Amino acid sequence: MTSAEELARKLIAEGIAPHAAVGVLSKTAMRLGGDVETIFDLASLTKPATALAIATLGFKDRLLGELVEEARGTWSEETPLELLLAHRAGLSAHEKLYAPMLVGEPVDRPRAMNTAANARREGDTSAPVYSDMGYVLAGEALARATQQQDAGLAITECVLSPLGLGGEIGTSRELGLSSKLARVAPTEDVAWRGGVIHGLVHDENAWALTDRGGSGHAGLFGTITGVLKLGRAALDLLMGHPSPLGTIDIDWMVKERPGGSLRAGFDGKSETGSSAGNVLGPRTFGHLGFTGTSVWIDPDRELVVAILTNRVHPTRENTKIREARPWAHDALATIGND
Repeated sequence: MTSAEELARKLIAEGIAPHAAVGVLSKTAMRLGGDVETIFDLASLTKPATALAIATLGFKDRLLGELVEEARGTWSEETPLELLLAHRAGLSAHEKLYAPMLVGEPVDRPRAMNTAANARREGDTSAPVYSDMGYVLAGEALARATQQQDAGLAITECVLSPLGLGGEIGTSRELGLSSKLARVAPTEDVAWRGGVIHGLVHDENAWALTDRGGSGHAGLFGTITGVLKLGRAALDLLMGHPSPLGTIDIDWMVKERPGGSLRAGFDGKSETGSSAGNVLGPRTFGHLGFTGTSVWIDPDRELVVAILTNRVHPTRENTKIREARPWAHDALATIGND
């Protein structure tokens, strides 16, 4: 059987990414391999953390316009946060909120929020479509509700600090990455951002909106241990186990929804062709990150598996991670079941 260390080395050797860390957390043990001390840009693994933070506040039914002034009078004003988190708010998948920075101008954050809230997509707006815009807005609502500077600080207050993960997951600012670059996996070489991105969030909109902080859709960094523990915290809440977060209902986050596998804060495992592989069970839920990260949680086996890479270094054109994820998750799940 492949060990976690062998799996991580294989991901690097096959050109999936220059750095890789893998891990599986079962009921009785944690097994890790690869660059376990390295801090990775978690990209969209920030989204489950945003949803969990909103769950701790009991805010899923609050309307966006109640919390974000710039959304008032827009298409999204009366949208409940739950629909934003479930990618069912009728918003476009992506908008270049960072566009002013391409010509050397700063981004006006209130104006950007108004743009995001008005980003109604064409066609059937009732169907689920994966949307960063929904999480930009949900993260802003979270920040306003907690009176924090940005969503990253709100996530720390609501989720990471209670779980004791403040030193393992956080924003660039909170983790002090500018003084820890030797531990941070670099991401893409982007000319208009001055070269290789190192210690700053890779996502352009998150960088434009919150700089070294965090947005609702991206901005968190972390280690493989931190990601596994965060996944375990979600599993504990779902199963009713004692949690530092208290008794919080997250059934609404992981329940199956019509029209696809997208849930609220998580994605479900597709019946065929899932990046989660074949070993994890049908109730598995998790999320992927653009930089080459992933976490999957199987409530039936009580397993959490995670892969962290910097597959976008030096370029996002490296897409080998797509084929690697299923077999890598299968290997981790097999290790965890041993």
